[in-house]
Amino acid sequence: MAINRQKKEELVALYKEHIEKSSALVFTDYRGATVGKINSLRDRMRSNDSAYIVTKKTLLNLALQQSGRTLDVSNVMDGSTAVAFLGDDIGTSVKALKDWIKAEGDVVRITGAVLETDVLNVTQSEALADLPTREQMLAKLLATIIAPASQLVRTINEPGASLARVLKAHADKEAA
Repeated sequence: MAINRQKKEELVALYKEHIEKSSALVFTDYRGATVGKINSLRDRMRSNDSAYIVTKKTLLNLALQQSGRTLDVSNVMDGSTAVAFLGDDIGTSVKALKDWIKAEGDVVRITGAVLETDVLNVTQSEALADLPTREQMLAKLLATIIAPASQLVRTINEPGASLARVLKAHADKEAA
């Protein structure tokens, strides 16, 4: 189905908006997936602050160029291409995508990804699911920040605790 120039410009603007809001893009081949399955994947991705859009390859390339990402993504746009535009939590979003693919019987296949200015192959794209979630990273950061303070508190309290143990031992010795 041919689309007119105005519709193409609207699609490029939509793709560009999603590209600029996304921390990463994951390319998929959706050949064989029904509309119902694609819609269920869209719902899953939406719940992870991401978007899943069936794209026109040439218009997506144009949007990438207009967004300042002059990348050769031809090797990751294989077959019928749809793109998962990921939010801030890349690990959680890719994990949700992989879990959905596994649950639905591999009707969608990851073909690659774009992270910042790097084009990733299939293996690297799937490895994004192993990234820690935002909450895990914040917890690690907080633990790193708190560790010296808690060690300082233990160091300050230790002389008083040692004195208390010596006095208790002395009192127990006299009581016996």
